[in-house]
Amino acid sequence: MEFIVNFFENITPVQRTFIFIGGISFFWIIEDSVPLFNFNYKKWIHAIPNLFFTSTTILINFLLAFILIETSDYLIENNLSLYNYFFDVPLFFKILISIMILDLVGAYLAHFVEHKIKPLWMVHLVHHSDHKVDSTTANRHHPIESIIRFFFTWIGVLICGVPVAIILLYQSISVILSQFNHSNIKLPKNLDRLMSYVIVSPDMHKIHHHYRLPYTDSNYGNIFSIWDRLFGTFSYFDRSKIKYGIDVFPSERKNSSIYYLLGQPFQSYQKPTYQKKNDQVN
Repeated sequence: MEFIVNFFENITPVQRTFIFIGGISFFWIIEDSVPLFNFNYKKWIHAIPNLFFTSTTILINFLLAFILIETSDYLIENNLSLYNYFFDVPLFFKILISIMILDLVGAYLAHFVEHKIKPLWMVHLVHHSDHKVDSTTANRHHPIESIIRFFFTWIGVLICGVPVAIILLYQSISVILSQFNHSNIKLPKNLDRLMSYVIVSPDMHKIHHHYRLPYTDSNYGNIFSIWDRLFGTFSYFDRSKIKYGIDVFPSERKNSSIYYLLGQPFQSYQKPTYQKKNDQVN
């Protein structure tokens, strides 16, 4: 574990970029071999708006990264870091606990709040309005959402005061897991279900992208699935019946337009409709 910490303490922008591009490229290739859905689409054309919003997400996080660094350094230098003083456990568990806290606050809580507050939902809608969810959907976030999610990550850093190396490790795991669970891949059902007891599996997250409630408002997790099971937001639905998008914003043409998506948060709120929840399991 010390090797991993040392690596992320000294990781370069080029190495971080390689992790990101390597992950999305890997899942981009794999999903063509074992697709969950056989989309009739031009993959590169579909990817254009998603990669545009991915680039704005990267840019915003890069510009704001100094806030996380300064916060982490301040907490550690002033003996306010829970990471050093309350996690009196072996290094592996210190890292695991830290990543779980960051995942809970920076991913699960942020995601849950975005679904429950109407103006934030309209911002988050850009992510949900993709009609063909694949590996490029993972970071399809409006620039406003990128700022919102950064704020929640910052709160997570404030809570546990982790070193910058752990923040970068968390962000790398978060990106890879998001690319994985958004990928249009079809794993054996039993394997996917088994994985979903620990991490957010592809089937588990695809349910969240179903176009109607209550499934849209479930399975908020990004790395660990424990939060959805612990807080009662876990849901199951037959993956063959999943339909992507949002029923009250049905135009795939508009939802593929960068110009339209940039203005999507400023449209009038419309609540997705419900369907009978008849496939619920624990």
